[in-house]
Amino acid sequence: MTSNNRYDNNDGDGVHAPRGPRRRRWIIWSLATAFVLFVVAPLGAVLIAYTMADVPEPEELVNKQVSNIYASDGTTEIARIVPPEGNREQVNLDQIPEALRGAVLAAEDREFYTNPGFSVTGFARAIKGQITGDDSAGGGSTITQQYVKNAVVGNERSYQRKLKELVISAKMANEWSKNDVLEAYLNTIYFGRNSYGVAAASEGYFGKPLSELTPAESAVLAASIQRPSQLDPWTNRAEAEQRWNYVLDGMVSTGYLTQADRDAAVYPEVIDPALNQAYVEATGANGLIKNQVVAELEKVGITQEDLDTRGLRITTTIDIRNQNAAVDNVNRIFEGEDEKLRSAVVSIEPSNGAVRAYYGGDDAAGWDYANAPIQTGSTFKIYGLAAALQQGIPLTTMYSSAPVTTGNVTVTNVGGGGCGYCTIAEALKRSHNTSFIRLEQDLENGSQDVADMAHALGMARSLPGYPATLTENGGQPYEGIILGQYESRPFDQAIALATLANEGVWHEPYFVEKVETSNNEVLYEHTPTTGQRRVAANVANNVMSAMAPIAAWSNQNQLAGGRVSAAKTGTTQLGDTGFNKDAWMIGATPQLATAVWVGTVDNTALRNYWGGNMYGAGLSAQIWKATMDGALEGKPLEYFPEPEPLGFNNAPAPQYVPPAPGSATPTESESEDEDPDAEHGEEEGGGIDGGVPAIPVAPAPGPPPSPEQVEILPGITIPNIFN
Repeated sequence: MTSNNRYDNNDGDGVHAPRGPRRRRWIIWSLATAFVLFVVAPLGAVLIAYTMADVPEPEELVNKQVSNIYASDGTTEIARIVPPEGNREQVNLDQIPEALRGAVLAAEDREFYTNPGFSVTGFARAIKGQITGDDSAGGGSTITQQYVKNAVVGNERSYQRKLKELVISAKMANEWSKNDVLEAYLNTIYFGRNSYGVAAASEGYFGKPLSELTPAESAVLAASIQRPSQLDPWTNRAEAEQRWNYVLDGMVSTGYLTQADRDAAVYPEVIDPALNQAYVEATGANGLIKNQVVAELEKVGITQEDLDTRGLRITTTIDIRNQNAAVDNVNRIFEGEDEKLRSAVVSIEPSNGAVRAYYGGDDAAGWDYANAPIQTGSTFKIYGLAAALQQGIPLTTMYSSAPVTTGNVTVTNVGGGGCGYCTIAEALKRSHNTSFIRLEQDLENGSQDVADMAHALGMARSLPGYPATLTENGGQPYEGIILGQYESRPFDQAIALATLANEGVWHEPYFVEKVETSNNEVLYEHTPTTGQRRVAANVANNVMSAMAPIAAWSNQNQLAGGRVSAAKTGTTQLGDTGFNKDAWMIGATPQLATAVWVGTVDNTALRNYWGGNMYGAGLSAQIWKATMDGALEGKPLEYFPEPEPLGFNNAPAPQYVPPAPGSATPTESESEDEDPDAEHGEEEGGGIDGGVPAIPVAPAPGPPPSPEQVEILPGITIPNIFN
C-alpha cells in the first residue's frame, strides 16, 4: 500500500524527518540553536561577566594575619593577636627565598608565568564533578585561581562561584603583574598547622625564619599545600615524602634546582606540632597584658579589623626585666604557701606614666587581679595625709593615738598599741588608725577631701560595677575611707603613687609605645607629654618624706644598696574573724612606683604557711622589695627632692579638735594595719628585729609639762596641748 504522506521516513515512533531541502534547513536550525545555547550564550555570559567583574587592586585584598605584641625592647614577644583564620604574617616577594617560590610553582602551577591565569581543562573537570557529584573530579586550578578562590570568591561548590572564579582570574591576569599574584598567593595559602602564608609555615614546620629555609625544607612546605592536614610529615611521613619527591623533580624541570642538588637532597625533620608555638596568643600574665594593650589600642582608634588584617607590630612599655622580676618573685615567694594565694603587681615609671610591669595572675584568660577593685587598707592613709598637707597641716602636727569614738564605733590600733601623742608622720610609720581618723576630722570637708585627693592623684572615678568610686551611694564617703574601706585597683594604686613620686605631676598611664603595620607604616606612636599638676610639689615631697622610713620599719624591707624609697603597707580585716583578707605594699623610688597586693582566690582568710595571720609587711612587702631590686639593679641611685617645711616658721602646728558627734563612721572592713610583732618588732620596745633602734616618739599622755610651750624638735616649739 502506497502512503500519501509527505514524509516517508518513519523512525518507528510516529515522528517523521523532513526530506530534501526542508531536512537540511531543520538540521541547520538545530545546530544553530545548539551553538547559540551552548557556545554563544555561555561566551556572552562570560563576556558580560568579564566586563562587569571588579578586580581589586593588590593592596585592597587584605589578608587576615597575626599582630605581634612586644616588650619595650622591640624583640621580646609578649603575645600574638591571632585572627580566626589562624596564624599569618605578610611578607614581600623579595623576602621569600627563590627556592621556596620555585617549590610552590613546581607543586601547584608549573606554567604560572605563561598561562592566562586560568585553566579551561580544570574548569571543565570541576563542572563535570558538579554534574556527577564526584568531588575528586575537580582540580587543576592555577595559582591565580587558587588565590581568587581564597581571597575573593570563597570556596562554595557551585557553577556560579566557579564561573566567577574563572572570570576574575582571567581579568586579574591582565590587570595584575604575575609577581603581584604570586606574592599575594604565598601570603594567603594554607599550609596546615594553623599557618597561613609562607612566613607562618616556616615557623610552624621548622621553627625558623623564612630567610633560613633550605630548598629541601621549601619543598616540604610546597608539598603540604595540596592536602595540608593529610600531608603533615609528622603524621603521614610516607605520603608527605612522596609528594616532596614530586615537588623536587618539578623544581629540576623548571630550573629552580640542579639535578645534583636534587640527588643530594635529604628529607628534613620537622618540629613536633605539639611544640609549635606559632599560633599561641599569650601565656600566663602576658595574656592579661594583651587585654590591656587591645583596650588601649581601641581608645587610640586602632580597630579589631586592623589587628586582624594588618599584621601589626605593637611595641609596649613593658620592660622585660621589670616584668620578669615581678612574675619570678611572686612565684618564688609563694613557694610552699597556701595554694589559694593570689597576687597583683603593677610598676609605673613616674616621669612619663609608662607601665613597666603588669602582673594580674598566671591565668592568661582568667581574672585580672591587677585590674580588680580591692579594699586598700592603710595604704589609703597617704591620700588623707596629702589632703592634710595641701590644707597646710604639716607632718609635725601632733595627734593622739588613743582610741577614738566616732558615731557608735570605737576605732583602735592593732593590739591596742599607740604612741601617746606623736606627729602624724610618726603615726603614718606606725600606721595608727586612731591618729588618722583624727587627722581626717581636721580636714575642711572631712572624708570627702580624702576621696578628692585620691581621685586627683589618679584613682579611677568609675570602674565596671562601680559607676562612682570612693563614695557612699553618690554622697560623702564614710570616715573609714582613710583606713582603706573603699575599693581601688592595684593599677590605680600604682598610678596615684607615681603621681606623688613625680612631685605631684600626673601622667596618663599607658601600655602602647608604637604601632606599625607589616609594611612599616607607623599607625600610632605615643607622644610624651608634660603631664598635669594634680597637687603641689611640696605636698607630694612631704608625703614621700613621711613614707621614707617605712620600708625599713616593716620587717627590714629597705631596698638593696641603700636605695631610698617611699612606701606604705596596708591590711584589711576579714569581718570579725580576727584574720586579714588583703595585704598591700606600695612604694616608689624616683624611677619606679610599684603596688603589690596579696589575697586569696576566694576572698578567705589570709594565712602564712604556718597558719598565722598575714600583714602588709609580710609576703606583699617581700614581693615589692624583690621586684624593685630586680628592676632597678645597676641603675643609678636617685633621691626625692628635700621637702620644705609647712608651718614651722610662721605658725604653730594645728591643734587637735574633737569631732562633732554624729559623724559618718567606718564600717567593719576598716583597716587595723600593723601587727607589732609581725611587722616592726615591739611597738614600744627598743629595737626593730633585734638591734635597730626605734625612732624616738613623743611622750605618752601623763601629767602635762609646766611650760606653756613644748619643744618637739631642737628650736621648734608648739603650744602645750597636754593640759
